Amino acid sequence: MYKEYEAVIGLEVHAQLSTATKAFCSCSTKFGKTPNSNVCPVCLGHPGTLPVLNKKVIEYSVLMGLATNCNINEYSVFARKNYFYPDLPKGYQISQYEEPICSDGFINITTSKNEQRRISIERIHIEEDAGKSIHDSGSETLVDLNRCGVALIEIVSKPEIKSAEEASLYLQKIRQVVRYLGICDGNMEEGSLRCDANVSIRKIGEKKLGTKTEIKNMNSFKNVERAIIFEIERQIDLLEDGKQINQQTLLWNADLNKAESMRSKEEADDYRYFPEPDLFPVTIKDDWIEKIETQMPELPDTRCERFMSQYKIPEYDALILTNEKSLADYFENGTNFTNDFKSLSNWVMVEVLGIINNEKISIKDFSISPENLTQLINFINDGTISGKIAKEIFVEMLTDNKTAEQIISEKNISQISDTSQLEEMINKLFDDYPKQVEEYINGKEKLIGFFVGKIMQQTQGKANPKLLNEMLTNKLSSLKNN
Repeated sequence: MYKEYEAVIGLEVHAQLSTATKAFCSCSTKFGKTPNSNVCPVCLGHPGTLPVLNKKVIEYSVLMGLATNCNINEYSVFARKNYFYPDLPKGYQISQYEEPICSDGFINITTSKNEQRRISIERIHIEEDAGKSIHDSGSETLVDLNRCGVALIEIVSKPEIKSAEEASLYLQKIRQVVRYLGICDGNMEEGSLRCDANVSIRKIGEKKLGTKTEIKNMNSFKNVERAIIFEIERQIDLLEDGKQINQQTLLWNADLNKAESMRSKEEADDYRYFPEPDLFPVTIKDDWIEKIETQMPELPDTRCERFMSQYKIPEYDALILTNEKSLADYFENGTNFTNDFKSLSNWVMVEVLGIINNEKISIKDFSISPENLTQLINFINDGTISGKIAKEIFVEMLTDNKTAEQIISEKNISQISDTSQLEEMINKLFDDYPKQVEEYINGKEKLIGFFVGKIMQQTQGKANPKLLNEMLTNKLSSLKNN
């Protein structure tokens, strides 16, 4: 039944800009402050106050437009979007409507089936955030206006997304880009990145769009997928039962795994947009765009391609390493101290990310520097220590804040890689176990493990296992051939 239908999805992503002050006043944007402490007459909408545009908001918006292949419009206009909520003191929101700052862009995603998809971006516009209503105090609703007036950009996709998976991948790419640019921390749990999904369905082959609903209150990639899947199935069930789909706004309830009706869906006319009389239009000349463009970092897709070509690592490694800019920086700093880029990649992806994920910390808070990690890797490669010992040293480096060299020196745990010393041990071993040597020569080659074990026991595990195996094999083969 479901194969007869296709979904048409558009996402509206709100990214809270990481400016020090709000969009139109000098109040702090710091998260977690005492409720209603980061406020002033401007963001509270007191009569007679006037907004003053934060220049950084324009720069960050242009950066996002450039990063998503948008046209940067020379002329854009602020508008009043009128609606009443308890957490919107002015009774209107300063936004942009007919003439946004950026338009006609796109980003690329890769699906789980390795399909490349280009999702068009209709517009990016600037607006101020509303406050926050808190409903977990029994029958009362509390209002915190600290967030009121914080600068947002709204990134509006065209209705080209075909599935819940694509929607999640698109949102993940948006989050990755804003974090690379440093214009938003992308924290969905704290609300600095929020997503609304417009969902409709139609019979495959039809051109006309179906009635759309809007889903709000999705605070994770998983919830975005779950909510969209739920809504697609709900709409199909309605049509199959001969019922009508009503245009409405839905709230996603993650605990119940269902979307619940919030209100009828508003159209643009309901907001009574008109040009904001207290703000001049924004004019952006080419020289300003060029100046902003100099702040553009290397973006994740480009960096991923370069990592594969420059460091000869697999695509899988490059995708993981470039997922976060700070992690990519950590890896790339490490390449200054070793030529074994694949081993460095493995250690970062397994050991380093393992610690970061378990302890829920940022790579910036990780205690082992790239230089010290690569020193450990170089000690493995030059035979000073084994891989097994290296992992033990890694744990000590985390807890004791010492370098690998210091730990190896203090504990005297470097490998024995002196061939003359190992050869002397091998000769003595053969003298002590002539029967086993004879059995090996007669074809019982599994006894190589016996000889390795004896020397490893004798050296307390310090003998270089690779070198020891090579020397034993050569020596026994020579005896066998003679």
